[in-house]
Amino acid sequence: MKSTTTSLSLAALAALLAAGCSSTPSNLQTDTGDTRPQPVIVQVPVELTAPQLESGCWVQFYSDRNFKGEVATLVGPVSLDSADKMNGRQLKKNIDSLVTGSKATLRVYEHAMFKDRSIAFGPNSREGGLITKLGVGGSIQSLQLECS
Repeated sequence: MKSTTTSLSLAALAALLAAGCSSTPSNLQTDTGDTRPQPVIVQVPVELTAPQLESGCWVQFYSDRNFKGEVATLVGPVSLDSADKMNGRQLKKNIDSLVTGSKATLRVYEHAMFKDRSIAFGPNSREGGLITKLGVGGSIQSLQLECS
């Protein structure tokens, strides 16, 4: 008789679980009745190892002072006549520190199309406070990354 009671209890539990799963809470439904979850985009920092990075011709830009915040890596050689073109956002407003690779020379310009004042960073440079160093409010409008 004990096995019959256990079987009935498991069947009742399964029925309750199935009933609970079939109804959708109203806070998960959209106005159109769609119950699919909204997409979630998560940016996870990762350490990359690639032949391009091993070549030493790269620069990493950090959004905050002292190599903190969001990181964008640019592999050279490359010339960007407008810093708006990198990573789908305005890079020029998001840089406050940088690191260059062992074979990279970076030249940043105050204005687009490589015009007016520029500052160069040689191989193995580490600049933790660009806004102070640039003296133009940290605004980088264009850049060139060359490889040696």
